[in-house]
Amino acid sequence: MSPVVLLTDFGVQDHYVGVVKGVILSIHPQVQIIDLSHAIPPYTVVAAQFLLGQAIPYFPTGTVYVVIVDPGVGGPRRPIALKAQSGICVGPDNGVFTPVFPQLQTVVQLNNPKYWRTPQPSPTFHGRDIFAPVAAHLSSGVALAQLGESIEPQTLVNCHPKPVVCTANSWRGHIQYIDHFGNLISTIPASAVSNHRMQQITWGEVTIPWGSYYGDVSCGDLVALVGSHGYVEIACHQGNAARVLGAKIGDVVNVIGEKVVT
Repeated sequence: MSPVVLLTDFGVQDHYVGVVKGVILSIHPQVQIIDLSHAIPPYTVVAAQFLLGQAIPYFPTGTVYVVIVDPGVGGPRRPIALKAQSGICVGPDNGVFTPVFPQLQTVVQLNNPKYWRTPQPSPTFHGRDIFAPVAAHLSSGVALAQLGESIEPQTLVNCHPKPVVCTANSWRGHIQYIDHFGNLISTIPASAVSNHRMQQITWGEVTIPWGSYYGDVSCGDLVALVGSHGYVEIACHQGNAARVLGAKIGDVVNVIGEKVVT
């Protein structure tokens, strides 16, 4: 029996998350359901990618991940399930599973209604009628091949973040996620700046000093650092950097450093 991890943009105000859980439990009452997050900004595939990629290394092999960030629900995008080295992912073919593509093994299109909640699913709630029941069946041991027809991995939608632009002593990236604290997590990996003495980040006309931890600056001040996720981020010590800077996902980040001579 595999646990089921839920990642959605449903929020917690409405009934959607509860209904998805109810469908899963009605098929597999003993399953363990874990809420990774339901606070993805609506329709923001890149944010869901980031959280999925961050979570997978910390769950047992074989975990079933249900990702419902699905702005194209009911349209031509395909409902899919894919098997990777670390587990199985269920959701829309809209690029949200791009982080697991390097370890991808098998993909099927979910076109076998035997494993849906109903053979006539709502065009606006595939999370309830297709993804949740499929996840429950997978968790209980149903083979991926029974859920639908195999499709070629190279036909899947890729949604890679915008590439980081590097020069000798600078990096240009973008904000890929904003967490609950208002920390701005960029696409610039720690590995890109590891051999440099970091100096500052520029955000428009704002210059932000570099630090090792949030308390390197006074309360309310901005600081740039490498976070636990392994990316360069902008934070505000005991404040909210997103609010201070008026930032949003997709905004540009510029980092300036000086190469360390060894």
